Amino acid sequence: MTEDPLPAEHLSPLATLIEEVLADVGYEMPAATDAINDAVPGHGGLFDPETSSTELRDALEELLASELTHPPIPEPTDDTFVLYVDGSSRGNPGPAGAGAVIMDAEENQLARLSRPVGSRTGNNTAEYVALQLGLAELLTRYEPRRLDVHIDSMTVIHDVWGGDDPTVSGVEAYSEAIMVALANIPDHQYTHLADSDPNPADALATVGADIAAFGPG
Repeated sequence: MTEDPLPAEHLSPLATLIEEVLADVGYEMPAATDAINDAVPGHGGLFDPETSSTELRDALEELLASELTHPPIPEPTDDTFVLYVDGSSRGNPGPAGAGAVIMDAEENQLARLSRPVGSRTGNNTAEYVALQLGLAELLTRYEPRRLDVHIDSMTVIHDVWGGDDPTVSGVEAYSEAIMVALANIPDHQYTHLADSDPNPADALATVGADIAAFGPG
C-alpha cells in the first residue's frame, strides 16, 4: 500500500495535532478519544467546552511525544470483509470528516475509523477520503480476498467502479490510492446505500467534521 496522503484541504494547527494522534493509533477514533481525554488535565476532554485550546494542545503534544500504539487487531471470521464508508461536510463546503467501519463476514465490527478532512471541504471529497481510509487500514491489518463496500455517494461509485476519471477536483491522490488498494483485493464490489439505510460510518464522519471545525489553538 502507498502511504496515506495527507488531506489537501486546510486544517487548523489544533485539528492537525488531533489528526496526528489519530494516525498514530491507526485512525481508531475510540482509542484516540480515550487517549486524549486521559491526557487532558482536570475533568475536561476532547469535546468538553471547558477544555481550553492551550490545555488540549499541551495534551496532544505530550501524547505525540509518547509512544502511542495501535489497539489490538481483532481476528476476523475469514478473508471476507464488509466496509462501510461515509463523508460529512457541514455547509458543503465546510468542516468535513471521513468515517469508515471494517466488519468481517458476520458483520462483527473490527475497526471504527475517523479523521478530519478539511475546514472548508466538499462532501464528495470527504467520501473519497473515507473510502481511501477504510481500504488503507483494511489492507494494513488483514489480507482480504472478498470485499463489499457499502457507500452512499453515487459520484464516488461512478468514478471508482464505473471506470471514470475523478469528477471531483483535488482528489487525484486519493483516487489513485483507492485503485491501488482495490487491485490488491481479488473480489470486490459495492452496495449503494440509500439515505434511509443505516450506516455505522456516519457518526464517525460527523466526529471527523467536529475535529475539522476546531479553531487555531
